[in-house]
Amino acid sequence: MSSWTHLIRFIASEDNQIHLGQLVDPSRDIGLDSLNGQEISAYLIDGTIFDGRVTNRILHVKQLLSPVAREQCDYIRCLGLNYACHARECNLELPKAPIMFTKPRSALSGPYPASINIPKCAQDGTSDYEAELCVVIGKSGRDIPESEALDYVLGYTASNDVSSRSHQRVTAQWSFAKGLDGSCPIGPVLVAPSVIPDPQQLSIKAIYNGTTVQDGHTKDMIFDIKKQISYLSQGTTLEAGNLILTGTPAGIGCVRNPKVVLGDGDDILVEISEIGTLVNKQFGDMTMYGKFSDR
Repeated sequence: MSSWTHLIRFIASEDNQIHLGQLVDPSRDIGLDSLNGQEISAYLIDGTIFDGRVTNRILHVKQLLSPVAREQCDYIRCLGLNYACHARECNLELPKAPIMFTKPRSALSGPYPASINIPKCAQDGTSDYEAELCVVIGKSGRDIPESEALDYVLGYTASNDVSSRSHQRVTAQWSFAKGLDGSCPIGPVLVAPSVIPDPQQLSIKAIYNGTTVQDGHTKDMIFDIKKQISYLSQGTTLEAGNLILTGTPAGIGCVRNPKVVLGDGDDILVEISEIGTLVNKQFGDMTMYGKFSDR
């Protein structure tokens, strides 16, 4: 058995159970395949995301889930204002140190067919998207030097830092405005560092209802992934399963003219090279809210 390179978590058509799998064809964009109803095949992984080994048994995807389950993730760290182009569009100075806020793990959700349900308190025309590269920590560490930082990465996936701008603007602390239930979809696939040896060489886009609204590159990060991991681990243990959302490029909805607001029935896609496309649909109808499940 071998190590995985493109890990998915999914409900299998064969038994309606949750499994881990290695994509049979990692060249496919399975986010778009799922949206378009294309068959997705995976070799069953024996074990967990941390120690799983690929078997030769093939299963087929009934439903994609977030590659990291809520019970495996007890901390979601997020960086604000970490792209130079985003700082410029907001007319803000570049930060001297990473600006961190957090999301609760109840914010964690997955790719299509999972939807991002906008709760009643945020149904005010200010719900926004932020396309981001998500880093998943693979082993615990503290006071990690930059030279060793990438050794602590389990993999990379796409994420969307869904934000309520009205709540964000009334306080200096952003965690509530960005931590609503289901506000952190990730996926559709977790890609190993062996495939992405340099995370600063990735293009990143957000596509809203078919229109590209963010078109950036991870080389524009103010603090690169190595610096983020090293900084955030100072005197603080980063644990296996922790997520780091690494910031968003220019093009957020609230600064566009006209503004772009996530609403009922909208599509929002986060496309990252070497990873693929995280697809979600938005629902503002609270009758949908209680039906959301991370499985």
